[in-house]
Amino acid sequence: MKEPEHQQNTEEMMQQVRLKANELLLREEWEQSIQTYTHFISLCQTHISNPKTRPDPKLQKSLCLAFSNRAEARLKTRDFDGSLKDCDEALKIENTHFKTLMCKGKILLNLDRYSMALNCFKIANLDHLCNADSETLNGYLEKCKKLEFLSRSGAFDFSNWVLNGFKGKIPELAEYIGAVEIKKSEISGRGLVATKNIDYGSLLLVTKAIATERGILPQSKTEDLGENAQMVMWKNFVDKVVESTSNCKRTHALISMLSVGENEESLEVPDISALRPESGQDCSFSNEKIDMGVMLNILDVNSLVEETFAAKFSGKKGDYHGVGIWVLASFVNHSCNPNAKRFHIGDHVIVHASRDIKEGEEITLGYFDVFSPLKTRKEMAKNWGFDCHCKRCKFETDISLKHEMGEIEMGYELGVDVGTTVYKLEESMKRWMVRGKMKGYLRASFWKVYSEVFVSEKLMMKWGRRVPPMEAVVDSVVEAVGGDERVLRVVIEGVKRIGGGGLAEMEKMMKLGRGVHGKVMKKQALRSILS
Repeated sequence: MKEPEHQQNTEEMMQQVRLKANELLLREEWEQSIQTYTHFISLCQTHISNPKTRPDPKLQKSLCLAFSNRAEARLKTRDFDGSLKDCDEALKIENTHFKTLMCKGKILLNLDRYSMALNCFKIANLDHLCNADSETLNGYLEKCKKLEFLSRSGAFDFSNWVLNGFKGKIPELAEYIGAVEIKKSEISGRGLVATKNIDYGSLLLVTKAIATERGILPQSKTEDLGENAQMVMWKNFVDKVVESTSNCKRTHALISMLSVGENEESLEVPDISALRPESGQDCSFSNEKIDMGVMLNILDVNSLVEETFAAKFSGKKGDYHGVGIWVLASFVNHSCNPNAKRFHIGDHVIVHASRDIKEGEEITLGYFDVFSPLKTRKEMAKNWGFDCHCKRCKFETDISLKHEMGEIEMGYELGVDVGTTVYKLEESMKRWMVRGKMKGYLRASFWKVYSEVFVSEKLMMKWGRRVPPMEAVVDSVVEAVGGDERVLRVVIEGVKRIGGGGLAEMEKMMKLGRGVHGKVMKKQALRSILS
């Protein structure tokens, strides 16, 4: 076959492959389009590298577009690393290629690299001021600017969403790391530690899940159905995590940092800057896949059950369940006197201070209900696979050896008159000279009976002078174990009982509200929740 004829046949075949790839892309058959573009790119590169062929600007343009289109298809399959590589190859050919810059910007935005994404959209905007896609481009520019500002400042505000009854589009969230760092923990392995004094309600971190799985679990009479549904959810969740680690080097590196629940003391302490999305390209990475057994251990130890913010107020949580893995939040250890609270919005977890935190103090969460007596907490900790040795547990363990304490606990379990239980506990604490936070620890353990007394007008008339004022109990509990919805609810009920209260009472509720819900909404929104 003569050379010109051979070249013509090659070009015709390349044209057919290119058209087929474009068709598959339009039909949203992502995997097949990726394979076909790969074939076309290979043919192009072979043709261009042939010394006998003359340079063809049109072929270079087709190659650039093929890389760009393959990047789009890979983005749809969440192959972020492969998609970014294709964008970079396309930009080597044409460094201001609009479609590629848009695609790369979207990928970086998905990876929470706001500054890098903004730079891509800015370049696209400079070279295509009159482009028909200018409205879309401007939308991305504004979004990147907003998210970059939030990531830097932590100035989140959920007020409008709250005032709208948690309806409509959820607030846009960015990854944010506050005044914390990762250090060796006195509790277990590694933990987050405050780098400065932090006020109650202050935001500590906002971080996006590697993967989540959500669903409605049936409340069936047969236990097997419920267990099967949970197993299906867990399998789907594991599959999503495996896919994410396969498609993104950074995700692989982050998951590999987490504990498997053994040899905690020997684990390396990563610099928290490695968990910032903008530093993603500098993550150390091994090409070796994470062993499935190791992966399951990592997920078992570090996964969190969702506690959605809106569901607490809408009452629509029902049988809804969600599970996810949030890397930075996984470094927060448990304590029965926690200083932080978490809630979930979309794929993000938000952690804020539930009481004042001192510089150097470890950030802790309650993995289970810390407003329970010591015996119950020990059982719950055992279910989680650990023993809690926090100051509160040590103190209450010593106190539990006292005969009177045994009687009070037995009365609590048997449902003895709540006023009697509160009175006996308060009198015992006087005799034992229990003061300060220690008093708050015990009051939190028996909060159920305190709350029943404080919300009942009848019981307050009967026991009012023989039990401490509600304000004193609330202050000591919040100082000891942080803010809680149940404490806030009792305060609100108490204010209502005395006729609504004045400015001082409202300020008291607002302060407690910020400890419970965080400083992520303005006064008007917080008032709407409190009311």
